Amino acid sequence: MSTVSNKPSRAVSRSSVLLEFLGSMNLAITLLVTVAVASIIGTVLKQNEAYQNYIVKFGPFWFEAFKSLGLYDVYSAGWFLVILTFLVVSTSVCIYRNAPQMLRDMRSYRLNVQEQSLRAFHANHSWTLALPAAEVERRLSNVMRSKGYRMRRKDHGDHQVIAAMNGVVNRLGYIFTHTAIVTICIGGLLDGNLPLKLKEMSGQIKIESRDLPASQVPRESWLSVQNPSFRGSVTVPEGSTANIAFLQLRDGYLVQPLPFSIELKDFRIEHYESGQPKSFESDLIIHEPDQEPVTATIAVNHPLIHKGYAIYQSSFNDGGTHLDLNAWGFGRAQLEQQAFKSAVFEKLSVETAQGTMTLELDDFRLFNINPADEGSGKKFRNFGPNFTFKLRNAAGEAREFENYMLPVEFEGRRYFLSGVRDSVADPFFYLHVPADPKGSLERFMRFNALLQDTDRVAQIAQETTRQTFGEAQLEKPDLHKEVAATMQRLVALFTQGGFDAVAEQVEKTVPEAKRGMVLDAYIKVLRNILTALYFDLLTTEGVDVSAGVTESDSRFYDDSINALAVLSKYGSPFFLELKSFEHVQASGLQIARAPGQTVVYIGFALLIAGVFVMFYIHHRRLWFWLRETETGTELLFAGTGNREHRDFRLEFDQLIQVLDRQLRSG
Repeated sequence: MSTVSNKPSRAVSRSSVLLEFLGSMNLAITLLVTVAVASIIGTVLKQNEAYQNYIVKFGPFWFEAFKSLGLYDVYSAGWFLVILTFLVVSTSVCIYRNAPQMLRDMRSYRLNVQEQSLRAFHANHSWTLALPAAEVERRLSNVMRSKGYRMRRKDHGDHQVIAAMNGVVNRLGYIFTHTAIVTICIGGLLDGNLPLKLKEMSGQIKIESRDLPASQVPRESWLSVQNPSFRGSVTVPEGSTANIAFLQLRDGYLVQPLPFSIELKDFRIEHYESGQPKSFESDLIIHEPDQEPVTATIAVNHPLIHKGYAIYQSSFNDGGTHLDLNAWGFGRAQLEQQAFKSAVFEKLSVETAQGTMTLELDDFRLFNINPADEGSGKKFRNFGPNFTFKLRNAAGEAREFENYMLPVEFEGRRYFLSGVRDSVADPFFYLHVPADPKGSLERFMRFNALLQDTDRVAQIAQETTRQTFGEAQLEKPDLHKEVAATMQRLVALFTQGGFDAVAEQVEKTVPEAKRGMVLDAYIKVLRNILTALYFDLLTTEGVDVSAGVTESDSRFYDDSINALAVLSKYGSPFFLELKSFEHVQASGLQIARAPGQTVVYIGFALLIAGVFVMFYIHHRRLWFWLRETETGTELLFAGTGNREHRDFRLEFDQLIQVLDRQLRSG
């Protein structure tokens, strides 16, 4: 029997211990601090970016460490959701345990207090008055009601007790603040990724990590149009419409269909002198079946709210600008050009001297603002339009290029700039191709093609050798043939790898003691044949070189040699020139549906009200203990408050002075 009777008590004991733990102040503070730290991380570390961006920023080791902690999507990390849930439970238990007692205290005047208890208060004062008890009660009531106190009276036969309270709503501050925490957390859970997390764990949805058009994304990666809460993004080019949004999750995404379509009518952007965006806005048209279109203009911090969906202006980029391109081929003896039309985001298969390659057009920028040269009197200058693209070989290896449309001037010389890099983590290496007097690439490309023409190089080498040796009688009759052959080999080495290739050949074939001397000789011979080839090029253009060349033609030669010397590092079988373009912009929109937002706002309103009540309303309790004697009335006055003792004592002393004047007045 005893064993059976102990089971309920044990169950009650365990429940009490559990409630005590969940409602403890230490647990609540620990959870609040953890949530605060996680929120700071989520604010400082940009959330839900592509994993590649984090790898570039932190490196492979720390990327994996932060990934394992879920720091790239803090607010949907399992540990964060668990902590948030525990915080809701812990705070709710606190309210459950303490709110009823607080509400009872607000209604309880404690009229059964004893005289000894009142005399034990730090704040107490007593009078012996020659007035009857009824008159004392009347005067006390007048004073306390004028001070805003509510009063209750109880007759104990030989004495009376009058209790007064003010600031009773102070107790509501505790209830409001704790309820606010619960409300805000619930609103956060409603608008967070908890539903998606549960669906993913149950296998209802699957995150897609491949770069696919929306039409090819599997249905298990699509959400329902009735999805109650989400925050996604979509890029809409000018003149186009979109009826979906993409939700970035970890290393992939989900597709969120919308019950309406968004058309981008026009996009506008203004820049500062430095080139940074000053402001940008989009003219949108919202289309819904069987309804009139809704037009609106959105800008940063000025969203459109449409039937519970918030549409924000978040970013901008290219929307598929149409490009007229001209490919100048390298590595051939004939001047080759191939004109074609394409657009940003398109991919083309091209046949090159290095085999079939894929041209991927990635981006276009209309303005490229850079610091101006010292002494120019300007802070910035515009390098003009540029576009970026990738060349991918059959093995899938790609190099990224950045080409400028217009020649850029440096120290009085104009160059076509083309940057190249092997990965996004590397800086661009820029090829400076000099612009000819017509402001085009033609002369440089003809010079490059001439170096590839082995027959013409052989002729120029022989002519240069004859001019060098003249009619001199040589000890070796075939010496001029050897020199001419050497010139041809040096030109071939130069076209393959620049001056570095010549130096490497010397290092392989010449003893170390003679390398410096031989290299100097080779460079002189090479420069002679290159100069001769350049003069031949100018002659074909109709330039008279009999008396030498102009300074501008000489500078062009030097710049061309510098560009040709590093051309092997460029890695492209052609130079892609932008001839013209039709600019198309795109607006980056963020679309959110947040039914928990109203709940969060209510929570913050409760939090503000609770903090105000707790800090600015002082809860005070006062008691008057009266006993009528043959000669008058004995009065004991005592009180307590929830503020510091010093503050309450000051107020208590002021009340004593007011009461003393009233009680002793005639």
